[in-house]
Amino acid sequence: MTTTPDICPALLYTDARAAIEQLTTAFGFTADAVYEDEDGRVAHAELSYGNGRVMLGSRGTGSRYDTIMAGGGPAGVYVRVTDIDAHHARAAAAGAEILMPPTDQDYGSRDYMAQDSEGNVWSFGTYAPGTPAG
Repeated sequence: MTTTPDICPALLYTDARAAIEQLTTAFGFTADAVYEDEDGRVAHAELSYGNGRVMLGSRGTGSRYDTIMAGGGPAGVYVRVTDIDAHHARAAAAGAEILMPPTDQDYGSRDYMAQDSEGNVWSFGTYAPGTPAG
């Protein structure tokens, strides 16, 4: 049974195709849908990881969302993973910029942070939001 998430980060990239490549290759996301506009830019894409999902698209399309987000800076996104060390090894091997290596946290999680090619910070950890820490 697939669970549809109620919250999905939505990010814009100057090079959305490169972002999709990095998120799938380095971080293990699955590209479930990629829609192009008439100019061949990524108008909308949906990538999944576990039961989570992120939506993304290209900057500079002139859409209402693109216009509203024009001044938006990098975002931070948290993704829960079960084997943090293997996930980190995959990301590092794919050339992702690691900002913090796997680190045990006081609240019981094991996390690492990486930055994508356009400055968004991706935190990966074992903590499941909404559950007691520890």
